[in-house]
Amino acid sequence: MDRFIQLGLVASVEAFADSGIVVSDSLAPRFGVAVGAGIGGLQTIEDTTALYSTRGHRRVSPFYIPGSIINMISGNVSIRLGLKGPNIAIATACSTGTHSIGQAARMIQYGDADAMLAGGAEAGVTPTAVAGFSMARALTRHNAVPREASRPWDVDRDGFVIGEGAGVVLLEEFEHARQRGARIYAELAGFGLNADANHMTQPLPDGDGAAQCMVNAVRDAGVSAESISYINAHGTSTPLGDIAETKAIKLAFGDHAYDMMISSNKSMIGHLLGAAGGVEAISTILSVHHQIIPPTINLDSQDPECDLDYVPHTARDVSIEAAISNSFGFGGTNGSLVFRRLQ
Repeated sequence: MDRFIQLGLVASVEAFADSGIVVSDSLAPRFGVAVGAGIGGLQTIEDTTALYSTRGHRRVSPFYIPGSIINMISGNVSIRLGLKGPNIAIATACSTGTHSIGQAARMIQYGDADAMLAGGAEAGVTPTAVAGFSMARALTRHNAVPREASRPWDVDRDGFVIGEGAGVVLLEEFEHARQRGARIYAELAGFGLNADANHMTQPLPDGDGAAQCMVNAVRDAGVSAESISYINAHGTSTPLGDIAETKAIKLAFGDHAYDMMISSNKSMIGHLLGAAGGVEAISTILSVHHQIIPPTINLDSQDPECDLDYVPHTARDVSIEAAISNSFGFGGTNGSLVFRRLQ
């Protein structure tokens, strides 16, 4: 298996074990998997291409294809755990994890499943990936002090730090979870998705696409905009992206934007590409559960165009009724999730 599959499989097994759920014969057909990736098995593709070029086709492994294609996280998880319900893999760049969780929830709402493992994984620190992002001028050049390189909303930000990882949650229909006495961290209340229809890599400058995505998620959740007190932002540390997301939040929430708290996990863990939405959804869920907001580190000199409360440097103990997790990807694809404290 390519490393991205290994990461996704481990995260899925950890989520499954944490849930305490038991897969009975009756539950197996109602228990699915939706774990995707933005890029997939790039390291395996690079290595196999080099081997093919120097040693010929007979040196290509028969595991090359099943060891690198994106749906093999979901496939291997279902095989490992005996899950016979819906089995899909979404690939929407950096929105992958968010879209996977949102669409998995809708499968449960629609009646196709009672439980779903959902999220994203990525192992994109490879020579061609780093070269490609670098040539696109997406990566930071603050390489002398790595821990200070990712600095969302700071005047000195100049690009993101590429990372690897996986984040998977177990979604379960509420009554099903309650009847088995499950520990419920939060309620997934709403999901929004849309497209900028603007540019291959750049967000809409006025943030309109991301704003409408958040509005869609809040509407789907059936909550008021004023009930959202925290946004776990996409917050990549790119010059254009951070300004566009700031404008989007103000466009979506109006004056309430200045009463909200916003932070970026990417300041601490970098940008996990297709895994970002899964990992950041988990962080948002735990913020709602523990009533703690993680900080944005390295925010030493705030960009005047980014004028909201980004929780610089220090975590906060606060009261959170509902929170949003945002993910925006190349191609202009957007996703937002609303998590609510269990009433």
